[in-house]
Amino acid sequence: MEPSHKDAETAAAAVAAADRGASSSSGVVVQVREKKGPLRAAIPYMPFPVAVICLFLNTFVPGLGTFVSAFTVLCGARTDLPDRHVCCVFWLNIAAALIQILTAIVMVGWIMSIFWGMDMVILASYKEQGIPQQL
Repeated sequence: MEPSHKDAETAAAAVAAADRGASSSSGVVVQVREKKGPLRAAIPYMPFPVAVICLFLNTFVPGLGTFVSAFTVLCGARTDLPDRHVCCVFWLNIAAALIQILTAIVMVGWIMSIFWGMDMVILASYKEQGIPQQL
């Protein structure tokens, strides 16, 4: 099915409008923020070596690295949930670990566990580079 002449005109008009808008809006900064759920926001900003160990543990024993990371919250690791009490964030991490362990049987938890570990390493690299927590 070929695009009609009208579709081509509409696309050309959109490109022209984008070109005009780009030249008139130079210097405008657009900031994008990711909205995280409570479990995802509870992932702690750990030191890089600890995050790598948690990723390793999550890769071979789903949920174990997440369980270990829960204790880093009790040791002072920051999270994206500053308004929540430390115990609440600890239990959110324990809940994430249990979800990973219980659903590992059907591979969902294992995959989630690996991604969770990758997020820990990413957040740890942000911490090392001095990038602000709220991206």
